[in-house]
Amino acid sequence: MKGNQYLKLLFLTCNLLLTNITFAQTKTAATKRPYDVAAFLYPAYASDDPRLRPFWPAGNGEWETVLNMQERFPGHYWNRKPLWGPVNEADPAVMSMEINQAVTHGVNVFIFDWYWYDGRPFMETTLDNGFLKADNKDQMKFYLMWANHDVVNTWDTRLNKYNENNVIWTGKVSRAEFEKICKRNIEKYFKLPQYYKIDGKPVFMIYDMPQLIEGLGGVEQAEDALKWFKSETKKAGFPGLELQLTMWSINMNHSGFDGSKTQNPENAFVKKLGFTSATHYQFCHFANVNDDYLNILEGVKKEWARIDTTFEFVYYPHISVGWDNSPRTGKSAVVRNNTPENFEKGLRMAKAYADAHPKQTPLITINSWNEWTETSYLQPDNVFGYGYLNAVKKVFVDEKR
Repeated sequence: MKGNQYLKLLFLTCNLLLTNITFAQTKTAATKRPYDVAAFLYPAYASDDPRLRPFWPAGNGEWETVLNMQERFPGHYWNRKPLWGPVNEADPAVMSMEINQAVTHGVNVFIFDWYWYDGRPFMETTLDNGFLKADNKDQMKFYLMWANHDVVNTWDTRLNKYNENNVIWTGKVSRAEFEKICKRNIEKYFKLPQYYKIDGKPVFMIYDMPQLIEGLGGVEQAEDALKWFKSETKKAGFPGLELQLTMWSINMNHSGFDGSKTQNPENAFVKKLGFTSATHYQFCHFANVNDDYLNILEGVKKEWARIDTTFEFVYYPHISVGWDNSPRTGKSAVVRNNTPENFEKGLRMAKAYADAHPKQTPLITINSWNEWTETSYLQPDNVFGYGYLNAVKKVFVDEKR
């Protein structure tokens, strides 16, 4: 072979190798999933739900608490106003606008707080009449977080000041009630194309495990009920159920998981019940929120590291916008310095966690889309405008992975 022919062949071979490497890199980059940024949605801002009237008689849901704050506590520092106004989120036209704003700013999943009291669903109109009837509902996904806590006087500002702590409805359910709930959700929601799934498995989050365990009769009974739930989900044609735990700081060790006999009782307890993933709902569930936001984030990072070494399930990182429950109570622990700029730092921290765990779905949860009375919302207001939404957009839309 002549010298120039050899060089030509060598050049072509190298060029082909470089092309293949570039193609492989491009293919790898293309197969990386975009982030699933999921915001919890509290469905109490509805005007057409008669079951909300006992708590908010004005007929516009918990907007009543937001709007009459200054009347109840004149001169109180909390004076937030929604830039979109006190909208009815059970109106499909309103929800269509909100879906558009959410997706534009990088939020592509809503996690609906979902309730069941007195043998029937509660606060379901925002999901059924708003989200699922919106003309652009296919632009994003949703899943359910069963908020199975007791209802006391917290929502009714006429009564909560008396601190009577009387239970109006309990979140505990019997096995028969549990099966009724699960079958209904499988048929009504899991089968919808908009329902969020991981590897084809519908995601279902449970808020309060002690409540569930007590209602079902104990840890063994809860284990059996959740195993049945997974089986029913498979019977419905799904590869399984992504059962998601809401993490709290409370001790998850229950009867049968004695710390002196079990090396890791928390992990053993969660494994026994069959949870395959977890996230948090609010920073206040595990952190001292009466602090500066940046200090809270340092504690959050340590908690994530603890979870990584303690549990075998998949943990999806969570970031809360803030905390201030005084619209309901008049007094509250208050997160300080939770500016959109500092919130953005939290989002970057969550993004880095997701990137450091490439084998799991890049899901990040945020509290929340609209928790106005807990002062932890992405929706625009008179204080920061679109600041929080723009922070999400900057991290997850404007900057590519």
